[in-house]
Amino acid sequence: MKKKNIWYSFRYFQLKKTITHTAAMTYRIALVEDDLRLQANYAQALHREGYEVSSYSSRKEAVAAFDRSLPDLAVLDIMLGEEMEGGFDLCQHLRSLSPVIPIIFLTARNSDVDRVSGLRLGAWDYLTKDTTTLDFLPARISALFRTVEALRSNSTNNRIIEHQNLRIDEDRKEVHWRSLPVSLTLTEFWILLCLARRPGHVKNHDQLMEAASVIVTNNAIAAHIRRIRDKFQEVDSTFNAIRSEYGMGYRWQP
Repeated sequence: MKKKNIWYSFRYFQLKKTITHTAAMTYRIALVEDDLRLQANYAQALHREGYEVSSYSSRKEAVAAFDRSLPDLAVLDIMLGEEMEGGFDLCQHLRSLSPVIPIIFLTARNSDVDRVSGLRLGAWDYLTKDTTTLDFLPARISALFRTVEALRSNSTNNRIIEHQNLRIDEDRKEVHWRSLPVSLTLTEFWILLCLARRPGHVKNHDQLMEAASVIVTNNAIAAHIRRIRDKFQEVDSTFNAIRSEYGMGYRWQP
């Protein structure tokens, strides 16, 4: 237990260093949250890491601002005032303005239906308020900006992983199965990449957690694996390339 606590502390220190470096680029973040207390807390946490934050309390207010100037990243609540689906509508509007801007949902709604809806609308990530701390939110945003930087710097020299029906473009963060696109969150992408880099090799919970740069329980890793399988099975009902090895972890076995 002591060894694991030391590892957690080391990982947190690494994340804090990365956040400070990335935020120094002064990215501009749009925060859309109708609870003014939460809005102030989130904005303060992001300001503390060096980000420029513009806060909005309603979909209408945010739309007007986005039509004038797009932020570098948007954090959206789903329920905005009387609009139960306001954040979903705002996500669609943002996607009509830019197909690439990173969008994060940060919401109290934690059902898989809402999560799938948000990701299908084009969000890069879906976080819930009950599990997202004021330290974790800047870390997640920093990870997304690192992805943006990687896409920009490697757009002409992409690293490709191919195993039979699987094709992963590591730099563009694109996954295809039988030539059909598979839409994954960033966390799911890193977990898949960890498995696919060494087919046949078992990856345990700690290895997958480190690959995804998250600190979560065994059950959370299992839930991510289940969602990855579900997304592959949406394009191919016979998909069974991710194998569970009882008591050990998971392997990619095409």
